Amino acid sequence: MSRSAGLLVALVVTLGLAAHGRDRLDAWVDSTVLPPVLSEVGVEVRGRDGTLLRAFPVEDGRVRLATRLDQVDPRFIAMLIAYEDKRFYRHGGVDLRATLRASVQAVRYGRVVSGGSTLSMQVARLLENSGTGNVSGKLRQMRLAMALERRLSKDEILTLYLHHAPYGGAIEGLRAASLMWFGKEPKRLTQAEAALLIALPQSPESRRPDRHPDAARKARARVLARLDLAPDLRQPDVPLKMRNMPQDAPHLAATLRRDAPLVLRHGTTIDPQLQRQMQALAGRAVAGQAAGVSAAILVADHQSGDVLAYVGSPAFNAENGALGFVDMTTASRSPGSTLKPLIYALAFDEGLVHPDTLINDAPVAFGRYAPQNFDGQFRGMLTVRDALTLSLNIPPVLLTNELGPARLMAGLRRAGTQPQLPAGQAGLAVALGGVGMSLRDLVQLYAGIAQGGQSLPLRTDPNRAEAALQRFVSPVAAWQVAHILAGIAPPKGAAARAGEIAYKTGTSYGYRDAWSVGFDGRHVVGVWLGRPDGTPVPGAFGGALAAPVLFEAFDRISTRRTPLPRPPNDALILGTANLPEPLREFRSRDAVFAAAPDSPVVTFPPDGAVLRRSGFGVPLKLRAGTLPLTVLVNGAPMITQLNARDAVLPLEDAGFTRISVVDAQGRSTSVEIRLD
Repeated sequence: MSRSAGLLVALVVTLGLAAHGRDRLDAWVDSTVLPPVLSEVGVEVRGRDGTLLRAFPVEDGRVRLATRLDQVDPRFIAMLIAYEDKRFYRHGGVDLRATLRASVQAVRYGRVVSGGSTLSMQVARLLENSGTGNVSGKLRQMRLAMALERRLSKDEILTLYLHHAPYGGAIEGLRAASLMWFGKEPKRLTQAEAALLIALPQSPESRRPDRHPDAARKARARVLARLDLAPDLRQPDVPLKMRNMPQDAPHLAATLRRDAPLVLRHGTTIDPQLQRQMQALAGRAVAGQAAGVSAAILVADHQSGDVLAYVGSPAFNAENGALGFVDMTTASRSPGSTLKPLIYALAFDEGLVHPDTLINDAPVAFGRYAPQNFDGQFRGMLTVRDALTLSLNIPPVLLTNELGPARLMAGLRRAGTQPQLPAGQAGLAVALGGVGMSLRDLVQLYAGIAQGGQSLPLRTDPNRAEAALQRFVSPVAAWQVAHILAGIAPPKGAAARAGEIAYKTGTSYGYRDAWSVGFDGRHVVGVWLGRPDGTPVPGAFGGALAAPVLFEAFDRISTRRTPLPRPPNDALILGTANLPEPLREFRSRDAVFAAAPDSPVVTFPPDGAVLRRSGFGVPLKLRAGTLPLTVLVNGAPMITQLNARDAVLPLEDAGFTRISVVDAQGRSTSVEIRLD
């Protein structure tokens, strides 16, 4: 055999052995069982502008957030690849040149000088949580890295690294690290910040800047030096404290996660900046209060129905036991006097009264129910406007008696609220808070009044389909109520002037709940203070506690008020004397058919009395009535021109007798007796 033929045979044998080895390698790589590559990430809740409100940890308590490449500054990706794996886009999972270089350096210097691990190999190690200190572990990473390269794209492998790289403590992944170390999304990292986050995963605990700041600074400097990036002398120091993940609107976030556990990202209508301001305001509202007192604040745009701030308690923690975790925006409580505006609006629509109708604030009883004013006093005749402004109790009960409690309950439901009746049936006590309502219900109700008497359901989901508006009072009645509420003086020290905010306060029975709800031309705010367990808070008045918080909330929303609407064209704006006769003074249907207050009254004998015949006649005693009086027995005059209020009637015949008395004004009364 010639020499050339021998070389050819050798070449063929060599290629054959290489092909066989390649085939064996391919089979070895292709048979690799991959670990799960679908990264478990925490549920995120975001504000209306996309800002992160709250992120939940994954099941084992680690903080890992979903990350897309387009959420990361491209300069960070370029720096990461240049530092960790220059030939990332050219190798198949293992960089032989880098591995050979690392091996030679390790033999030459007796220690590891540079790593040979590619980003794909690091992903393999992170997915299996395997170490790097032995040959078998390194071989397994190489095999898995090549298998990943064959089944995933480069971008998918890079995304896995961005999810699983460790950054100290329970932080995994770039987004969580960027938020917890720098308080920003990785789209906005500076060069120095990017350098630190490139260095941390190599030794996340020994380089933690909050525990080992010098090591963190040196590691950051090495990254910048290797990438030939001059450090900016003005760059800030490494972060010396790990931030907490955002926990804004925590009660809403918990509800969204509970109701839709498979959804990883929840969008909301919440304004993040306003939310944080309202959370701080709730904390100040309970500062200095008795132990266990909580607060809740809800802010909405009543033109769109968007909830802009949602504060269920001052702090979502266990400082007050479990009470901080109770969402008091949804808790059913007694609304106190906050339903009175709806009662008056319904009465306006029914034609029972007008804001300038006179109504009698006087003692009254409905069977065993005898409502009292908060201060125990009575004002007598006054306008409906003043009755609502002073939040008197007797007038709204009188109107509810005319409307019927069922009509009030129907009005509440049409306004989009969900009232809860403790006894299952509505009575007159509903007018003064004898029904369960949540803060969200009350904000919903007042938003409808602000919108001219039509309800637009509040929403926290920006993608929820718009619901049809439902009218529950007329535009005129809604404006009349709003106009009265806007005339209530603001709390002392409030920045808003009278007429800018229409609001009402309420205090439930036993000082258990203090309320204030109000609106301007754009926003509606509701405030609640009390104890979540329902125990009293002595001296907790809605006007003293909740109203100042309400007005401060409006100050945080905007220093420029959106004006309240002008009156509708068909609004009847007249003084009492110029009103139509039936609207000048309120009289209930029962009162129309009842005797006038100064009509004559027979005090003896009482109606239905059975008397023995004495031979001296029957004494007659009278009260009220204008003299002279006329007395009739069984329809026939017995005494005329009686100028006294007592007489003796010569009655001796056994049986039934009707005695009637008519005064000089023609007003009459009668009783029926029986003589034995």
